[in-house]
Amino acid sequence: MINTKLICKILGMLLWVEAAFMALCLLMAVCYRESDIKAFAITIGITLAVGFLLRRHGRHASNALSRRDTYLLVSLVWVAFAMMGALPFLIGGYLTSVTDAFFETMSGLTTTGATIMEHVEGLPHGLLFWRSLTQWIGGMGIVLFTIAIIPSFVGGSVMFFSAETTGPVKSKMHPRLTTTAKALWGIYLCLTLACAVFFFVFGMGPFDAMNYAMTITATGGFATHDASTGYFNNSAIEYTAIIFMFLSGISFTLLYTAIFKGKVKRLFKNAEFRFYSVLTLGATAFIVYFLLRDNHYNFPDAIRVALFQVVSFLTTTGMFNEDAAQWHHITWVVLSFCMFFGGCAGSTAGGFKCARGVIALKILRNEMRHLLHPKAVLPVKVNDSTVHSSGQITLMAFFIAYFALCFTAFFIMILVGVDSTNSFTIALSCGSNVGPTLGLEIGPTMSWSILPDFVKWILSALMLMGRLEIFTFLVIFVPSFWKNN
Repeated sequence: MINTKLICKILGMLLWVEAAFMALCLLMAVCYRESDIKAFAITIGITLAVGFLLRRHGRHASNALSRRDTYLLVSLVWVAFAMMGALPFLIGGYLTSVTDAFFETMSGLTTTGATIMEHVEGLPHGLLFWRSLTQWIGGMGIVLFTIAIIPSFVGGSVMFFSAETTGPVKSKMHPRLTTTAKALWGIYLCLTLACAVFFFVFGMGPFDAMNYAMTITATGGFATHDASTGYFNNSAIEYTAIIFMFLSGISFTLLYTAIFKGKVKRLFKNAEFRFYSVLTLGATAFIVYFLLRDNHYNFPDAIRVALFQVVSFLTTTGMFNEDAAQWHHITWVVLSFCMFFGGCAGSTAGGFKCARGVIALKILRNEMRHLLHPKAVLPVKVNDSTVHSSGQITLMAFFIAYFALCFTAFFIMILVGVDSTNSFTIALSCGSNVGPTLGLEIGPTMSWSILPDFVKWILSALMLMGRLEIFTFLVIFVPSFWKNN
């Protein structure tokens, strides 16, 4: 049986956490004395009331979660956060469609960064801050944040950790999950503050510096200006963004080991990090060649622009400093390749994950060797750990599910008249939580507002599945999930 009372109790508590985040945006709105004060005040009241009713309904619940409860609850938490988070857009009249408001908020929480907004610079500061904050919360995870601030808030926290964190391996830095959660959020906070400081030093105002720092370390991509980082026309700001996007795409467990424990060599010995670095350098070199040949960039600008776009797409951040839709079409293939792979497991980046890429390449290599030596026993080893057959099957299942979902979205968009290039890259962008798309109809610098409403709902679901590694969300639609046994 599904423990509905306990699910309501935890969901109510998490909505109070969301209301606390909204209070920061209300404070921002009050400081700037803008039109979004009423929108946030009403939204906070509604969110607190709904949270109270849910907690009241679950006040006598048993404090133990089953595996099914965990998968259902994690999915519901993200949907509920998006529903409540959409209210400021609707109440304030900044978006008039429920579909658009939900899409915008889900895009923020899943750190996808695709936007419905045509002109973000016209939004009040509180709402701009809320867009950035949704990405910062979603970057590390709603449940993981709660585990960090409310130790052992419910039985089954380890299953929560597994259901929400990204990648094929769920690594813990400490036997106590609460300590692990605090360490991960500590690294995340340090990266965010350091990024904000550098942005401020290189010429951004305090408000812009904080917003861009939050969305870059979350690898989200929402900006406070229509031209994204290109608005500042500042090479130092762009290189700062490149560095922090790249760092945010590395496993936070690995960063913790390298920075706080001083084991930097372990970083460069890590197979996933090496794959991630080679992919970054190789894709950048390829695009630089075509920028020099076809777009007549000078060499320093070609390196800066290419590296920025490659790191932005590879880490699934989605920031831009140039319009990649104007480049040679072969560069779109390379950027799509980066969109697919994404960053490292255990980072804030989305995508297939470089860890799975490493494992897939080793499986492919072993299959080639088996053709020559059929009786050889060839284990798949990554960083001195053996990936057992069950892990290999899970990887292949993830690969099939990922492409099946993206192809379905691609097929539907083709049916409604979206051009093939946009359809493919939109589906890939949502499945990998990247944000920008490649094409002329909806380019990397454009909003997604022209898409039909029912397509936006499909893409919202795809973004959520991409953020929760597909199976956490997809499993609740299996008929046996709802059976008592």
